[in-house]
Amino acid sequence: MALETPVCDFGLSAIDFKLPATDGKIWTLEDCRGDNGLLVMFICNHCPYVKAILDRLVRDTRELKQYGINSVAIMANDVTEYPEDSLENMQRIAEQAGFNFPYLYDESQQVAKAYGAVCTPDFFGYNKELQLQYRGRLDASRKEAAEPDVRRDLFESMKQVAQTGHGPDTQVPSMGCSIKWRAA
Repeated sequence: MALETPVCDFGLSAIDFKLPATDGKIWTLEDCRGDNGLLVMFICNHCPYVKAILDRLVRDTRELKQYGINSVAIMANDVTEYPEDSLENMQRIAEQAGFNFPYLYDESQQVAKAYGAVCTPDFFGYNKELQLQYRGRLDASRKEAAEPDVRRDLFESMKQVAQTGHGPDTQVPSMGCSIKWRAA
């Protein structure tokens, strides 16, 4: 089921985490943050919305580092029901796509719940004080990549956050597959 993210709750503080990554390390919020902010992304391996933007995601996160914005991706889906999202497959995807950011596994799903993540991809852009400034889309892509010259919503917004500490007032929600929550 495709869902859209809610509007940005400006100023909301980033939530700490301590999660294992595809590189074998345990990462925390503090480990991930950049000098000017942090982009927290909830993604997964099987979602067509994520697959459509992977190359753009890697490009944009690499370019955002030049502005002091670091990035981290978190996968929180139920891997029992969606084995394509397993840690082993996360490692394979991270290597194949050339991830330049940690790819973390939220097995308990507690981090995704604490952030209020609803879909993949779901982007949370924080300023250097780790206050939420962006909750929108990467670009106009959906299940297929948009045209190459499309406006880079996430990149431009996070560049603005790095330069001013504030995100744009108007943001277009991200759309994607629902997070696959474990049955209660």
